[in-house]
Amino acid sequence: MSAISRDEVAHLAHLARLDVTDDELDRFASQLDVILQSVNRIGEVTAEDIPPTSHAVPLTNVYRADEPVPSLRREDVLAGAPDTDSDRFRVPRILGEEE
Repeated sequence: MSAISRDEVAHLAHLARLDVTDDELDRFASQLDVILQSVNRIGEVTAEDIPPTSHAVPLTNVYRADEPVPSLRREDVLAGAPDTDSDRFRVPRILGEEE
């Protein structure tokens, strides 16, 4: 039995506002059926004796230490800006905002 029908694919395409042809509906139904059957097979695996994990292997913190370091001078940073105003970057106004 199919996990998903052609009509269900057409309904999903309509909800997603996708314009799909009849050939695409048949092809997508077939492809989605394979995917859904594969997902269902994973659910059949007996894993009651396996503890839940978020990763297959243990992870360690890969971040560097958060230590303050000297930064660029404000003048050097603003020197590359196309436009500045009062020691800040000046950018175009975003639509809909008022001054």
